[in-house]
Amino acid sequence: MYKPRATMTPLLLSLLLLPMALAAQNEPDGTLKLQTYLDWETVSNPEISPDGSQIIYTRGWVDKINDRRASEIWIMDADGGRKRRLTKGSSPTWSPSGDRIAFTDEGEPEGTQVFVRWMDDEGARTQITHVENSPGNVEWSPDGRQIAFTMSVDSDNPWPISLPGRPEGANWTEAPKVVDRLQYRRDRRGYIDEGYSHLFVVPASGGTPRQLTDGDWNHNGVAWTPDGEEILFTSLRVEDAEHEWRQSDIYSVAVASGEITQLTDRSGPDGSPLPSPDGRLIAYTGNDLTTDTYITRKLYVMNRDGSNARMISEGFDRQPGGMIWASDGSGLYLTVSSEGTRNIHFASVDGGVTQVTEGNHMLGVSSIGSGIAVGTLSDYHSPGDIVSFPLSNPGEITQLTEMNADVLAGVQLGEVEEIWYKSVEDFDIQGWIIKPPDFDPSNRYPLILAIHGGPHGMYNVGFNFGWQNHAANGYVVLYTNPRGSSGYGSAFGNSIKNAYPDKDFDDLMAGVDLVVDRGYIDDQNMFVYGCSGGGVLTSWVVGHTDRFAAASANCPVTNWLSFVGTTDGASWYRNFEHFPWDDPSEHLRRSPLMYVGNVTTPTMLMTGEGDLRTPMPQTEEYYQALRVLKVPTAMIRFKNEWHGTSSMPSNFLRTQIYLREWFEKHRRGGPVTD
Repeated sequence: MYKPRATMTPLLLSLLLLPMALAAQNEPDGTLKLQTYLDWETVSNPEISPDGSQIIYTRGWVDKINDRRASEIWIMDADGGRKRRLTKGSSPTWSPSGDRIAFTDEGEPEGTQVFVRWMDDEGARTQITHVENSPGNVEWSPDGRQIAFTMSVDSDNPWPISLPGRPEGANWTEAPKVVDRLQYRRDRRGYIDEGYSHLFVVPASGGTPRQLTDGDWNHNGVAWTPDGEEILFTSLRVEDAEHEWRQSDIYSVAVASGEITQLTDRSGPDGSPLPSPDGRLIAYTGNDLTTDTYITRKLYVMNRDGSNARMISEGFDRQPGGMIWASDGSGLYLTVSSEGTRNIHFASVDGGVTQVTEGNHMLGVSSIGSGIAVGTLSDYHSPGDIVSFPLSNPGEITQLTEMNADVLAGVQLGEVEEIWYKSVEDFDIQGWIIKPPDFDPSNRYPLILAIHGGPHGMYNVGFNFGWQNHAANGYVVLYTNPRGSSGYGSAFGNSIKNAYPDKDFDDLMAGVDLVVDRGYIDDQNMFVYGCSGGGVLTSWVVGHTDRFAAASANCPVTNWLSFVGTTDGASWYRNFEHFPWDDPSEHLRRSPLMYVGNVTTPTMLMTGEGDLRTPMPQTEEYYQALRVLKVPTAMIRFKNEWHGTSSMPSNFLRTQIYLREWFEKHRRGGPVTD
């Protein structure tokens, strides 16, 4: 199989792999090696051509020299034949006639730009934007003559001043950053208060983009009406919009005149508008305003002018996503996550949601054409490939790619077992156990409990490289979806309201008890880790039990009192009954830092130095407290990382190694297996 690439020099390879020596020593031959990650590939966003004959997709790979994940655009026949590289770039989309594709790639003057490639024998590639900020949400007009996109437009300095007496050529300190907005920064982006997102159109042959929206508001999403006269988007164009909590509406803008019309106006968030094939209806998601921390959005349709809005997902308590209209306008196909799996459902415009595909897998459809659905599928032992199936026979799923069959050839993976168990207050909790490839139930294995973030996230049945690599090193891995997780309905997700992380702790410990009772766990050598919400819970766990030999609280929140005003958004204030200056008791009661005096478990902390979601001071507060109390600890400050520790390929390797070396360093006496 083709592997693109830059060749790693022997010196760089030796330096990169040097710290793996100890961590990789327990990986027997024929199991998943950590360095295999450097050859790992991904596929995403497959889209079938208008005539149904070809599929374009993004193929991702690890650029070992530059320590980044790179992407290319590939094409294949609809049956999976004749796979070939087209060009650099990502997120390709067909023109309505299928004669061109639009995509994004690095361009001039700098950063991401929009490109068009002709699909004839010449294959000419043209950069059609030369903008200063990165465009997104690229969409062709129905006639193929224009391309719409969103882009941030810089605002004026909110407080310009002139300094007196500056000599010519003087080297004075750079001007300060002036902040006067509630939402002023975001993880993985940095400052976001220097402009607002607006809609643009540009000729598909290239030219000057024309701005369609204005004002000090953000405008999100691009959805052309079939006649090409309007574009639908989501915004909140009201005074003091940034202080409106959980509010958004759907608007249309006339492409010719720029006239904007508001289509929804209820109290609550409405978004993701998508016009029907004939343009008569608009589908969208939303819900009435609530103080619940979690609620599944509902699916609605309304007339094109915003009238006669009605819910069509009554009684369906799962989050609708990936909406694609049926060609006859009878309803919409949805990608739905539920109980650790993902499958396709169909919502009729007359009301009611039915399941289309079944399976213990993660299946998402990104394109439908000529009666064929195309998407990606992953399961316990399949990392993720492009698949297709006929809508008339959705059980007939055909795999079209084998992205990692070469690197997994001859590799024995750990078996995965699904479990359900009872927790306190009679909650049913779902989880999974990964066992080492050479698993023998008569032996005793160390256990790793992995905790997801969010907290409204969902562990699933998809392939997980990190966990399979832990299993290859002789660990049993347990991962569960405690209350608060998504994929189980609104009541389950909202059951941690004003209680997180206490209730989750009960569910996690009940899962550990179940696995220990199986008899194959070395209960003196159990370990726990998680990032973000998983870091919150890890630091909570070690403050409430000493049953784990070691822990790693990654990118955690440890002090809600200091967190709510320093994270990248003000919405976290709303997850408590009172503002902290009115009554700080709940913030303190739910903060892991308040229980650090109970901690005896060796606890490592790993956080990205650029993290704006769970900022580094949250890690520093907990680390300093552990050091004062002489609890064994270490703080690993990852370079070139925002939230999380694994966006850079080398940092993923480091995360795996630091985890296992910390666990090995602090395992309790004797061998980890019998």
